[in-house]
Amino acid sequence: MREFFRFRKKETFPLDKQLPVTEARYTVIDTELTGLNERKDSIISIGAVKMTGIKIELGRTFHQLIKPRASLKPESIVVHGITPADVREQPDSATVLSEFLQFCEHDILVGHCVSIDLSFLNREMKRTLGFSLPNQALDTFSLYAWLREKGPPRDCLASTPQNCALYEISKCFGIPVRGAHDALMDSFMTAQLFQRFLPILIEAEITHIGELLEIGTPYHGGDEFKIAGTITNF
Repeated sequence: MREFFRFRKKETFPLDKQLPVTEARYTVIDTELTGLNERKDSIISIGAVKMTGIKIELGRTFHQLIKPRASLKPESIVVHGITPADVREQPDSATVLSEFLQFCEHDILVGHCVSIDLSFLNREMKRTLGFSLPNQALDTFSLYAWLREKGPPRDCLASTPQNCALYEISKCFGIPVRGAHDALMDSFMTAQLFQRFLPILIEAEITHIGELLEIGTPYHGGDEFKIAGTITNF
């Protein structure tokens, strides 16, 4: 762990951009929040699952509730079902984030509209640990948008979801959608979506990590909040 923290001065972990996308290591992440106000709201849950190439490693997952600094709101409880009693005795964010960093290792992080998750994670990491996530990241929404515009024809890409939220796009790809939002289940759903994207991306000649990172760049500067239908997952 000490070696990890000594690395904090670098912006991101070094990455071989010629590495085939089928050989890269990914950690697919999701968070649950008290709300979407970056100044006032907090993370209450982190979920993650490991992937190597297109293989989802079901035995390697991370899921932890966090005692938030912000109060839980009735509208957020309706979304994720996490109550004040559920988080009252949970560890603080510094403890959970340290464990989360160890779990992620040097992997590429993957998430749906992941800049929302990264924004909250980085703010809390800077506050408690003094540095931001050094991992590079991919946004499955950005990949989906690129595939719809430039990818090979597929029925799952041609069908138009009601909005751009994870659950709606997942339905287009035949991925089961169940119940309320849960950080681990949503990270697993995102992993399945990414798993379906990779063969189509390879067919479109996106075969190396450098190419994948270029088209899968997360949204910046709050742009994700402008996308209709994505503000339902907190």
